[in-house]
Amino acid sequence: MAIIPARYASTRFPGKPLAIIGGKPMVQRVYEQALQCRQLTAVVVATDDERIRQAVLAFGGEVVMTRDDHPSGTDRIAEVAAQFPEVDIVVNIQGDEPFVQVDQLDQLCAFFADPSVAIATLAHPLVTAASIADPNIVKAVFSGTGRALYFSRSPVPYLRGVPVAEWAGQEQHFQHLGLYAYRRDVLLAITQLPPSPLERAESLEQLRWLEAGYPIYIGVTPTKSLGIDTPEDLQQAEAWWNAQQAI
Repeated sequence: MAIIPARYASTRFPGKPLAIIGGKPMVQRVYEQALQCRQLTAVVVATDDERIRQAVLAFGGEVVMTRDDHPSGTDRIAEVAAQFPEVDIVVNIQGDEPFVQVDQLDQLCAFFADPSVAIATLAHPLVTAASIADPNIVKAVFSGTGRALYFSRSPVPYLRGVPVAEWAGQEQHFQHLGLYAYRRDVLLAITQLPPSPLERAESLEQLRWLEAGYPIYIGVTPTKSLGIDTPEDLQQAEAWWNAQQAI
């Protein structure tokens, strides 16, 4: 099951889920991409805003209203997941990822063939010095088995003895993509945990889960995220969409 958290009151981009890309609201783009994944038994939008609810109903989507005091999208989808006890795996697809790829969703779902996997996510190689240094890009460090070791806004790992200008060519830095899948019982449990010291330091909720002992597994995807956080991002997304249609 996929749940798409969508809120209207974004500080940097109010009304973002309803922003139009290629003639459709962004939340519809996300929803339609998710529907293409055959491993997902259902797709639901989770929102606290009536305008978003009406938009989803208008394109024939399923939507569940939630409380308006959730501190994160993870908490919002947990409220919805609690209403579906028959579901085992929950995929969290951010409402600002209109171009999420089916192969990425398939890759996430495949992790759960292993019954020991509780949480899975994806990362993408970083290939420029600017992106490695950018604190707005979250870096993921993981073991050879794909188990997450740490997430940071800092350029980790630090490559001792290698000039910083050459780090981008070492293929050791990865951007964490905000796409998660969880076993439902684990999702409900982690949203009951109090904020942790590392989470507060980095402002990254996944560090709370690691500190509590929940393993997170990371798959590497060649597909870069095209998430939209600002109106400027929307303009770039619209340009990308138009370019794809012209091919």
